[in-house]
Amino acid sequence: MRFGLFGGAQANSSAPGALPGQGFKDFVDLNVEAEALGYCSSFQVEHHFTGWNQISATMNLLTWVAAKTTTLRVGTAVMVLPWHNPVLLAEQAATLDLLSGGRLDFGIGKGYRYNEFKGFGVPMEEAEARFEETLAVIIRAWTAAGRFSHQGRYWQFEDIVVEPPVAQKPHPPIWMAAGSPASIRRVAERGCNLMLDQFAAPHVLGERIALFKAEVEARGRVFRPTDVVVARDVHIAKDKADKLAALERNVKSRQRILAVARDPSRPGGSHQLAYQHTPEATEAVALYGSPDEVMERIEALRAVGVHYVLASFGASSRESLRRFAREVAPAFADGETEAAASPR
Repeated sequence: MRFGLFGGAQANSSAPGALPGQGFKDFVDLNVEAEALGYCSSFQVEHHFTGWNQISATMNLLTWVAAKTTTLRVGTAVMVLPWHNPVLLAEQAATLDLLSGGRLDFGIGKGYRYNEFKGFGVPMEEAEARFEETLAVIIRAWTAAGRFSHQGRYWQFEDIVVEPPVAQKPHPPIWMAAGSPASIRRVAERGCNLMLDQFAAPHVLGERIALFKAEVEARGRVFRPTDVVVARDVHIAKDKADKLAALERNVKSRQRILAVARDPSRPGGSHQLAYQHTPEATEAVALYGSPDEVMERIEALRAVGVHYVLASFGASSRESLRRFAREVAPAFADGETEAAASPR
């Protein structure tokens, strides 16, 4: 199995006397250590308008991570396409791909937080159409042999050549967040890799992976298990009290996120809003507990076809990062070849 990181840094640090931006610097150092410990990737979020100093300029921060590492793949999870100028985003991603030596994984999604769409002045009802058009322009920007023009509903570009070129050909691996059968089929249809969320139970993940595999093979392509990645919250607990305290912190964090994600004018919403966020619900799907408990949960994931896990360590990141790498991950070093693990 493969293990990477998932989540996001905050600019501020709780350390006494810390200077502005120390949290970002600590995050870069954490990624350097993660590479040394054997983690293969670092996928980071994009968020805005929270007041929590979350990552907003994701690729800027990942550029620093790439500069300080040599093998760690740097991924976005996800760039929310409805908010971005596709040409500028294609240029920024290509620059990072070149500077990293072809280590960019380009994760994309439609977005789900009401406060972010409101802040950008983009109606959530337009998310699907904006996503589709932006992705089409980005792929064309990376693959066009020369100049091109685009006249769309939201974007118009006349006789442009997008520079610089990407390092990976035909372009960096594109990872798409999806959960419903229809969205999973669209990921397979586009030839992209699949990102699955932190909250679905193992049997649901198994159903989604089986559907994706069938859809990929139906189109005459070879399915590779590492073309699917699953995010999980992780905490290696010292004891039962530590585990319960971590679960309580997780729930408080989720409730804060849900408060900015919900549209106050209507019920329902994104995948995250559809799940229960209680200590019991979190414990049922998260990788929380002793090393033995966490290994048992990972084995349950592997049994349904999960071969690539992104770990979100939260507030306990440094200690759990080390313990997971040393006490859990070695049990799943099952001889997967480098060729099978390499990006598309």
